[in-house]
Amino acid sequence: MDIVFIQGLKIDTVIGIYDWEREIRQDIVLDLEMAADIKAASETDHIDQTLDYKAVSKRLIGFVQTSEFQLVETLAEKIAEIILNEFGVEKVKLTLNKGEAVTGAQGVGVIIERSNNG
Repeated sequence: MDIVFIQGLKIDTVIGIYDWEREIRQDIVLDLEMAADIKAASETDHIDQTLDYKAVSKRLIGFVQTSEFQLVETLAEKIAEIILNEFGVEKVKLTLNKGEAVTGAQGVGVIIERSNNG
């Protein structure tokens, strides 16, 4: 299986459990690895035969910007569901980085892997 990736997709959203976090917007950063068969695209040189990373990015930006989850775990799970269900991806590995949410850390967040096989 081939991998189509998106690295460093920065999106602002409301995320967090504390009252002050519910009143501001914070950036999250997504790194995605999406398993898809792109052989046909290499043969036809046509966008309709591949996983359109621009379409994936636009969909995720729209979703994340309007979401207001408390936990990064919930947001990551919903993002993975969108990718698997709407884009025909067989497997996704997602890193969601909430940035400097912990003093002294360059980043915190979750890494999840999900597939349509369970």
